Amino acid sequence: MAEPIEALLFDFGGTLDADGVAWKERFYSHYRVEGLDMTPAAFAPVFFAADDPLVGNLPSETDLSGTVQALTTNLEAELARNGARIAKEGGDEGRGQRVASRFLAEASASLARNRPVLEALGRRYRLGIVSNFYGNLEAVCRSVGLASLFGVIVDSHRVGAEKPDPAIFRAALGPLRAAPATTLFIGDSLRRDREGARRTGMGFIRLAPRDVQTSEAQVSGGPPDHAVVSRLADLTKILL
Repeated sequence: MAEPIEALLFDFGGTLDADGVAWKERFYSHYRVEGLDMTPAAFAPVFFAADDPLVGNLPSETDLSGTVQALTTNLEAELARNGARIAKEGGDEGRGQRVASRFLAEASASLARNRPVLEALGRRYRLGIVSNFYGNLEAVCRSVGLASLFGVIVDSHRVGAEKPDPAIFRAALGPLRAAPATTLFIGDSLRRDREGARRTGMGFIRLAPRDVQTSEAQVSGGPPDHAVVSRLADLTKILL
């Protein structure tokens, strides 16, 4: 970028709580461990049917555990409604709780691993979060010990705009006293994060697993037009 970077904005789900893998894909993986007989394409509408009703309907103080538990409860109901076959010894009893527990354990490990990275970046840059969320993102960030590291936390439900709409990014730039030209957005989604950064005039760094990077490079026939890292910790090599 032509101007020195002063601020960094981060996506939350899939970026701060994982190494570039979104919630939908992670829940699918955990249900596959439980014996779910469903393709990723078939699981997607089930996930969104469970996810969408939570927007604006979770109490604003719901923490990460409560959010994941609510989503898992909805997923169990949607899977049952769709007649999904889940073959695992022991039947359905406790399945949702096992899925939620594994999801939370993985997220907690990622968040603990990423906190020192964010602390180091925060000593040089102004930090913020911009996420399509349910209306309780601030409570989630407080519950995992990250809220104090960020100058602004923007939740799509609270501001009435979703990524990639530039309005949600501008809602973070103002409180950070940051301009698009001196801000980078770090996220895992090309459709929401990269496109939103482009529309807003910000630079973009993608967080994606190496196998995803390789697959996309094979499809596109060349390197991406943005920087890509496979771990949040790799940002220190680029930005510090």
